[in-house]
Amino acid sequence: MGRPAEHDGVVYRREGSRFWWICYRDRTGKRQRESSFTEDWQEAHKMLRARLEARDGNVLQVVRKGESLSFGEWADFFLENYSKSPLRQPGTHNANLRCAQHLKKAFATRRLIDVGPEEIELYLRERLRQRVKVRISKGYREQGLIKSTTVHQEFRVLRRMLNVAVRKRLLTSNPSTMVEFPVPLKGLFRPHYVTWSEQQQIEKNAMPHLRNAVRIIAETGLRVKKELLPMKKDQIDFINAVLWVPDSKTPNGVAEIPLSKLALEAFRDQVAISGYGEFLFPSDRNKTAHLISLRTAWRKALKRAGIPYFRLYDLRSTYATRLSAGGVADEWVIQLLRQGDSQVFKKYSQMKLQMKREALDKINRRANEMSGVLTQEGLGDSGFDTVLTQ
Repeated sequence: MGRPAEHDGVVYRREGSRFWWICYRDRTGKRQRESSFTEDWQEAHKMLRARLEARDGNVLQVVRKGESLSFGEWADFFLENYSKSPLRQPGTHNANLRCAQHLKKAFATRRLIDVGPEEIELYLRERLRQRVKVRISKGYREQGLIKSTTVHQEFRVLRRMLNVAVRKRLLTSNPSTMVEFPVPLKGLFRPHYVTWSEQQQIEKNAMPHLRNAVRIIAETGLRVKKELLPMKKDQIDFINAVLWVPDSKTPNGVAEIPLSKLALEAFRDQVAISGYGEFLFPSDRNKTAHLISLRTAWRKALKRAGIPYFRLYDLRSTYATRLSAGGVADEWVIQLLRQGDSQVFKKYSQMKLQMKREALDKINRRANEMSGVLTQEGLGDSGFDTVLTQ
């Protein structure tokens, strides 16, 4: 029987080297020697403790691989395994590809563990000073400064890449969590709440198929491109007032959706104008295919209605906000939205303040209309109004 090791690990000086070295045994008992690449004894001991913790957690090989992995190699691995369908939609993958091109220009040759908060902040500031380049026949033409929202999208992709690396134990922590975006962002992730009067104005100035789409999204919260436009007529059960969604962005999106009276009327109107094909929103160019986008019709309808532009997708946020303001519990709203993450509901709850203001305006108008009718007599000869006449 071999003699038991006296120490679990040791920090020592190696002849001919100015760095401290560490020595420890892996799970198989094999002795491992590594340079700490530091002249600080405390830092070398910190590295030794990290190695021993990784060994005890059975992730030593993964941690050592992370130290030798370059950012460019990890970015390629992330795009291949965590960015494509079915984990992410094709549009998301294309956006990740565009962002990764700029990130790899800055960090491709660096080790993954060497990408720290300072390097990320310098990258963001440098990108915000750059200008948009447009390819022309003779090269490139520079335009205005890159928008802060574009740079922030790259920052979000970088943050997700590093989050996955943390889950895979290639990093101990995500350095992007210690980075504050250097400039303010206006209007990012703040959906527009559509008031009922705005919705009526839009429907009045919209084409028939868009009018039906607006009413359907506002009453069901359907996603536009993934759920509404590819919808087939046999997915609608008019007798039981139920809609079946067989394919969605997330697994929770595949579900049955109860339909309100307004939604049923909109579906019936759309079936009446959709023709004899199987799709609810058939394409004008190809009768055997469905409509791809409502963007052009949406922009024109907003322009005719005199309403500043906002996304058609914001009607889904409006649907959630109306449910919440109507007294529906947050858990039920999440289920009706068919979301898997409850944190997503936070961005919808930001619009409640606008809805409260709209409700207050209605109360004030109703009170003013009835101020001359509702009175309450007091004990004396004269009475007084419950609401002051304005």
